[in-house]
Amino acid sequence: MPTLVFQAGVVIGSGSASFEMIRHLSNRLPVMTTPRWVNNRIQPIAIRDVLHYLVAAATAPLPRSRIYDIGGPDVLRYGEMMQVYADVAGLHRRRILVLPVLTPKLAGLWIGLVTPIPPSLGRSLIESLGNDAVMDDHDVDEVIAPPSEGLTGYRDAVRLALGRIERGEVETSWANASPVGAPADPLPSDPDWAGEAVFVDERSLDCDTDATAVWEVVEGIGGENGWYSFPLAWTIRGWLDRFVGGVGLARGRRNPRTLHTGDALDFWRVERIDRPELLRLRAEMLAPGGAWLEWRLEPLGPDRTRLHQRAIFFPKGLAGRLYWYSLLPFHGVIFAGMLENIAGTARKDR
Repeated sequence: MPTLVFQAGVVIGSGSASFEMIRHLSNRLPVMTTPRWVNNRIQPIAIRDVLHYLVAAATAPLPRSRIYDIGGPDVLRYGEMMQVYADVAGLHRRRILVLPVLTPKLAGLWIGLVTPIPPSLGRSLIESLGNDAVMDDHDVDEVIAPPSEGLTGYRDAVRLALGRIERGEVETSWANASPVGAPADPLPSDPDWAGEAVFVDERSLDCDTDATAVWEVVEGIGGENGWYSFPLAWTIRGWLDRFVGGVGLARGRRNPRTLHTGDALDFWRVERIDRPELLRLRAEMLAPGGAWLEWRLEPLGPDRTRLHQRAIFFPKGLAGRLYWYSLLPFHGVIFAGMLENIAGTARKDR
């Protein structure tokens, strides 16, 4: 059966890793140093146009297997793309200093430091920009016609992406890709006979608040709302994770109020959500073991709710056990404070 493969330069859309790199670099750095590839020519394409080609490919007449280039109507230098983004986002013009000796590895580390993009992904994106990314031909038009309303210009694609971000309508994101091997890890529900050692910090607190108010706080945890306890400790742990190549806390959350199974949440991922009773997060920080954080709500009456909280850790080897015990003195501050502050916030917001 003939196979059709699309080849694009930079895809512009909310949640796209390429777009997120442009967005965070432009938002955070009024003056930035970049490698020479900032002057390379790029033909970006809006995600809506990529979807147009993908949907049409299902029924397109294919004489043979082939790779087709796709791209939008604009050809820009990467530096111009950041300037256009800044203009659409209402930012001042960015100053870009080109450093000829900035290697992809160093640039990837720098991107990992100032954006939510992990250094490994940042390096891959940078290496892909080492050459011009412009369509060699328009042969795709022979098998799939462009959208009837025309291809989306780069400025309009940026405006559409920012609009979805502002409205909290980012349906998918690079941050939601699960790490390789995660599904094979143990689950917090695994029984003792599974052969895994398990450490648990379990607490509960009765709240003088109805379950709906408590759940709103629980589901809103993380991202800009924080983790309701010892912010400095969470910040340090996030920076340490980024330093060793992890995702850190910079991923934030896709929607400020609502979570869905599979969503990335700082250096956690939503493993299970049974609204409004259970929220279980699975850690994606680099650690010598698997970790989960879980809240369960138990209604006790019209204005009374018991909030259960569990932190679960499956250690891997001696390093995992040392890791758990080294953090044990902080658990009373972090986990007890978290439980009390969630209840206090729910009471205040009622």
